[in-house]
Amino acid sequence: MKITTVIVIIALVVVGMYTLLEVTYFSSKIAIEKDLSSPVILIPAIGVNEKLNNISISQGVYHEEYSYFPTKGEVVIFGHRTSYGSPFLRLNELKAGDVVTLQWQGIGEINYTVNSSRIVPASYLLPVNNSIQRLFLITCDPPGFTTNRLIIEADMTNLGPLDKTVLNENPQEHYALYISIGFLAIGLLLAFFYPIKEERLFVLITILAISAVLFYAYFFPFSPDIIGSKIEWLNGGI
Repeated sequence: MKITTVIVIIALVVVGMYTLLEVTYFSSKIAIEKDLSSPVILIPAIGVNEKLNNISISQGVYHEEYSYFPTKGEVVIFGHRTSYGSPFLRLNELKAGDVVTLQWQGIGEINYTVNSSRIVPASYLLPVNNSIQRLFLITCDPPGFTTNRLIIEADMTNLGPLDKTVLNENPQEHYALYISIGFLAIGLLLAFFYPIKEERLFVLITILAISAVLFYAYFFPFSPDIIGSKIEWLNGGI
């Protein structure tokens, strides 16, 4: 086998690991997505429409348990900037005046208006209290690193009736399947057009093997942290 083919296969495995992380992320959070009691966060300015969970940031956008419920005090919400669906990838684009909406069972539709943003060290501990109606959105900064935290601060502006249509939506239900099919389709094209004809079979076998793992993860979900820890090790702990 030529060195070029070896490099291509290694590259496919690495890309496959990142793809598997996304597949396990979306497949493992389907239960949360389908749970009508799960709150929803909407940020139209950056295209966010996500169900919230109180389990882990690895399960999606996470409502920090040490903070409060909307209308009861300061609310703290975390989301990944990169990988794990990258829900807060564009969080840095929010500016003063942008609106963040929470649809929350038992409370209603809560609107917050962004007033500021700041970057703090990862060790920073954000104090919260129940006397101010405020929202904090937190993610890593810069993208791909855990050196700092980007914090978006927003003030509660109004409370209205719950929009049950939003709670019934599940826009990410089939993302894991789409990602798996996409990887297989692109991989088959790569194998078909691979310039070293006598070694196309090696590339094809690699593609099919990785795709089999992706589809397995879709039908039999497992924690994305299993793959995330391996990728973190490859990245030297970043």
